[in-house]
Amino acid sequence: MQAAHWAVLEREDVTLAAFGQERLDGKVAYLATLRKDGRPRAHPVTPVIGDGHMFIFLEPSSPRTRDLEENPDFCLHCAMSDSSGSSGEFQTTGIAVKVEDKETRDLAESISNFRPSIRSLLFELYITDALSTAYRSGQPKRRRWQLASAMAESSL
Repeated sequence: MQAAHWAVLEREDVTLAAFGQERLDGKVAYLATLRKDGRPRAHPVTPVIGDGHMFIFLEPSSPRTRDLEENPDFCLHCAMSDSSGSSGEFQTTGIAVKVEDKETRDLAESISNFRPSIRSLLFELYITDALSTAYRSGQPKRRRWQLASAMAESSL
């Protein structure tokens, strides 16, 4: 599966990327992963977005870490401020890749609004699609971006 850095979304749909960053960066969001037996699982995480990347720091012994190491597919959804959805929704899907190099970890830590534990593992979330929903006058207004299938330049 092809997936892209956050920078591709920023380049192709500035408005959607800005909304997604506003709803996710440094805030609690919900990461859906797949267990080894294929059943879904949801986890609270705090995404870090900046410099064209989207990252999450995870505890090494966490079930979400094991899930992503066994199957990197994910869905990430922002937390909601109320039951009416007045703040809007943002969701993205893609694949998570464990980051091993120090330079990328230093970048992730420099753009994070919190100090991750030294033992935390870092994953970069590469995206395949993104969706926002804003509720205006009770009516949902959706905006969607999908990675072009022919895209190879900035993809994973």
